[in-house]
Amino acid sequence: MGYLKTTPNRDGYFGEYGGAMLPPPLEPHFKEIREAYERISKSADFIAELRLIRKHFQGRPTPISYLKNMSGRLGGAQIYAKREDLNHTGAHKLNHCMGEGLLAKFMGKKKLMAETGAGQHGVALATAAAYFGMECEIHMGEIDIAKEAPNVTRMKLLGATVVPVGFGGRSLKEAVDSAFGSYIEQADKALFAIGSVVGPHPFPMIVRDFQHIVGVESREQFLEMTGDLPDMVAACVGGGSNAMGLFSGFIDDEGVSLHGVEPLGTSSKLGDHAATITYGEDGDIHGFHTLVLKDENGEPAPVHTIASGLDYPGVGPEHAYLHKIGKVNYTAADDKEALAAFYASSREEGIIPALESAHALAFAMREAPKNPGKSILINMSGRGDKDIDYVTETFGFGDES
Repeated sequence: MGYLKTTPNRDGYFGEYGGAMLPPPLEPHFKEIREAYERISKSADFIAELRLIRKHFQGRPTPISYLKNMSGRLGGAQIYAKREDLNHTGAHKLNHCMGEGLLAKFMGKKKLMAETGAGQHGVALATAAAYFGMECEIHMGEIDIAKEAPNVTRMKLLGATVVPVGFGGRSLKEAVDSAFGSYIEQADKALFAIGSVVGPHPFPMIVRDFQHIVGVESREQFLEMTGDLPDMVAACVGGGSNAMGLFSGFIDDEGVSLHGVEPLGTSSKLGDHAATITYGEDGDIHGFHTLVLKDENGEPAPVHTIASGLDYPGVGPEHAYLHKIGKVNYTAADDKEALAAFYASSREEGIIPALESAHALAFAMREAPKNPGKSILINMSGRGDKDIDYVTETFGFGDES
């Protein structure tokens, strides 16, 4: 595992991307987080407790499913899905939230706080807070609160305080801004559990490390199922945590091509999509250096995608780096393709996917007919329970598809 052991560097840089650009009041708190993580991540007690949580609380390992009906209809490559939708709370997010909760416990913190887009990170963090007996504060944009009402209900049932964010674009970027502002006032007692491989160092590394279990399991399971590694591995990319989790299991395998699928929204026009790697440029956002979608003033631009969890004008610094060195191929799928994949998976496989995950499945549906004799493994990063009201009320039941 050469790549993972050497990346990022000690200052949190993946090549030129990453780092930690913090307001002075937060610098000692992030230093404390980094030092605590470095200590306990190699501790046998911490690892043993995390393994126990994964097995007996989260229900890991999650399986890989062969999508035989879709594979048969499309022809060409055989499509498989890593079923993170079967992880407790319905998405991959709990993998790092339980790890962050355990880290907070070790540090003596009493509260977990974060931003959320689709609400999956918020639900997962509220779950972790309940498990560890901590308070929880979640900041969420008003647009996402309206779109993802079931997840808002779940967070409140789990005991979290949900803070609506009504300024700016009222979505994920503003939720991050709001959460950071609140955290500055509470950093002595709270851990800001960032919800993706974004933010200042050490969070892109911490979240990747906790999500690495997805890649480790996938590699072992795929070999056991098929006797070989997949030819192509694909995952949706907003911030990019589910993708880094899956990619990290195959990143040293030369014969496996890695594919990140960004949200193209309704068009390639600025403001109509959130395809940061495809259309972004170097810049700073939320305390780190990465690729950013910028408006005419050089500020983070408004973004749009049908999938609230991908609605971010930046991207994890590791993804920016992997794009730059050509290790991962980044492409995009638009709202229509994601919806078609959502309906197809539901009807043909009995799996209702999250709209985020449907972007990865859309990529597989596009590529399968062109790649006979090959195999494609996607990350089914979450289930679509949170999306069914929004989809059916806005687009119907897909009867015409």
